[in-house]
Amino acid sequence: MTQKPFELPHFYMPYPARLNPHVEEARAHSTQWARDMGMLEGSGVWEQSDLDAHDYGLLCAYTHPDCDGPALSLITDWYVWVFFFDDHFLEIFKRTQDRAGGKAYLDRLPLFMPMDLATPMPEPENPVEAGLADLWTRTVPAMSADWRRRFAIATEHLLNESLWELSNINEGRIANPVEYIEMRRKVGGAPWSAGLVEYATAEVPVSVAESRPLRVLMETFSDAVHLRNDLFSYQREVEDEGENSNGVLVLETFFGCTTQQAADTVNDVLTSRLHQFEHTALTEVPALALEKGLAPGEIAAVAAYTKGLQDWQSGGHEWHLRSSRYMNEGATGTSPWHGLTGPGTSAADIGALLASAAAERLRAYTHVPYQKVGPSLLPDFHMPFEVEHSPHLAAARPRLTAWMHRMGMLQEGVWDEDRLAAADLALCSAGLDPDATPEALDLSAQWLAWGTYGDDYYPLVFGHRRDLAAARLVTQRLSDCMPVAGEGIPVPLNGMERGLIDLWARTTAEMTPDQRRSLKDDVNVMTESWVWELSNQIQNRIPDPVDYLEMRRATFGADLTMGLCRMGHGPAVPPEVYRSGPVRSLENAAVDYACLVNDVFSYQKEIEYEGEVHNAILVVQNFFGIDYPTALGVVHDLMTQRMQQFQHVAAHELPVVYDDFALSDEAREIMRHYVLDLQNWMAGILHWHRTVDRYKPDHLARRAHGFLPDRPPVPAGHRT
Repeated sequence: MTQKPFELPHFYMPYPARLNPHVEEARAHSTQWARDMGMLEGSGVWEQSDLDAHDYGLLCAYTHPDCDGPALSLITDWYVWVFFFDDHFLEIFKRTQDRAGGKAYLDRLPLFMPMDLATPMPEPENPVEAGLADLWTRTVPAMSADWRRRFAIATEHLLNESLWELSNINEGRIANPVEYIEMRRKVGGAPWSAGLVEYATAEVPVSVAESRPLRVLMETFSDAVHLRNDLFSYQREVEDEGENSNGVLVLETFFGCTTQQAADTVNDVLTSRLHQFEHTALTEVPALALEKGLAPGEIAAVAAYTKGLQDWQSGGHEWHLRSSRYMNEGATGTSPWHGLTGPGTSAADIGALLASAAAERLRAYTHVPYQKVGPSLLPDFHMPFEVEHSPHLAAARPRLTAWMHRMGMLQEGVWDEDRLAAADLALCSAGLDPDATPEALDLSAQWLAWGTYGDDYYPLVFGHRRDLAAARLVTQRLSDCMPVAGEGIPVPLNGMERGLIDLWARTTAEMTPDQRRSLKDDVNVMTESWVWELSNQIQNRIPDPVDYLEMRRATFGADLTMGLCRMGHGPAVPPEVYRSGPVRSLENAAVDYACLVNDVFSYQKEIEYEGEVHNAILVVQNFFGIDYPTALGVVHDLMTQRMQQFQHVAAHELPVVYDDFALSDEAREIMRHYVLDLQNWMAGILHWHRTVDRYKPDHLARRAHGFLPDRPPVPAGHRT
């Protein structure tokens, strides 16, 4: 017997796994179905012995314990299909590196997922097409048009990842520990699996299906599934197959620790993601239901879906304990509780849960604010792009000050002229867009000033008063300040509202309603993320690294910045290009770099002077239990890798996207300039942080807040 590389840790799994009683029915049905679709003998991919060994009936019976026999059989058929697709694509296209053939193959598959079943499908040409046509026809009559759309998109994304894998250069690089979790999720099928959970339990209401709380439920579900798999599959993937995409390997490589220490830390990350799932389910989902006015039946549907995701977690864990594919010897031992054994009792070690998981959960709430940390430590930033500045910078500065006075944002006790000058946001705009006209530079600087002011305003005004209700009300009023199609706007009650009304009117004057709606959504994402930060501040809760990094893009106004940048691109670049994996990866890499630059420079300002819990260095310190310099090393490494990812995507992946979408020369030139815009954006932001007084110790020491502004006025009876 090969020696185990580590002992499996105590897993946090408080929900017992249950086995669907229709498991034998699903096994028999899926075997016959696979044969009928041509997936077994003669397919060149599977024999029946392969399907028997995989036992997808058992997997689905554990992960969907409550649905009836026909539903379990249908879900099992879906899993048979998706795993057959993966092996089929590997044999036909990956092994031969036939990218053109692979793309043609994938381009046909959406034709077998029509929104309207009356739309004719082509004649299937292989078992994957035949299986998809049959499954779609059997599944969608029971589901809404919204579910069909979401599930079709999730299926396409799952399939298209195979194409990007064919294009990407294998750099043999082991990821940063924070980057890895997001990267791992990207190639997983969590939205797809979550869609089938809806089929098995209840369809979530369209009004909340794409909201942050339900997105977080799906993403934490995904991360926990993947990290659990990394622990069980380390021996096979790393020692036998030489795989480098494994969380245990990532941590032992990055921190130089033992395999056992790395495995224990991966389990801590896994536990944290499950805690995030529970935190979201118990706090954010009920608040969402109240905010959206969900009916009792809709609330019950969300609850059933949430329970379905929990069942999938427990069932997937039980599956790993029993599958011959994984390192699980000794993991199914007798529970300490009265000698109980059987499905689900692997989760019954309550003592282990109390000793480790509870301590892990508590750690996020025990931060002591306002600790003296001294001046921010600044590493050697990797910046391959030169900064340029607009020649109109000098004239823009006094115009920005005058505009802030007119809007009333320098008279509310949050900012004054000194604080505005210390931020020098015209300098930032001049670096972000060195070719801007004077008018465009003014507009850019004013948007930056408005967003930075709002980011300071929320924690100062609402945080100290612990007034989340007022923050939600003000956030709704800000949304009302952005009419899409001639709606009335509220009478402004403060500088933020007055400034947004002015910016909105000037920015959207020539836009279509669809463009306005898109821009409004981008601003709403940013302002609503400020409420998320405020909620954590009130709870003194440090978010976990994955949730933090993803929400940081929102709090930084990334969607707003990117949306404004794209508005001038016109129809030559189809929206599908911006939704493609490589373009999203490019944008996220640029945004993450800029966000992390801000966190590095603002560490002293936020931790020592503001009692802030939203800083990447603090998040990493708290999560991994390490000191400031070590956490800075993790963040600096992540920044460097994000920059390298940006360069890799621009050089190697975007040209493939351009070919895939057959972009015109005009569209390719637009995208080339878009890449340059993002390069200027990163270089300009780094230069701005290095230059301005906002984050420097002398300025911080003399500008620590000794007062709080008055409560912002809101009209009585205004809706929340």
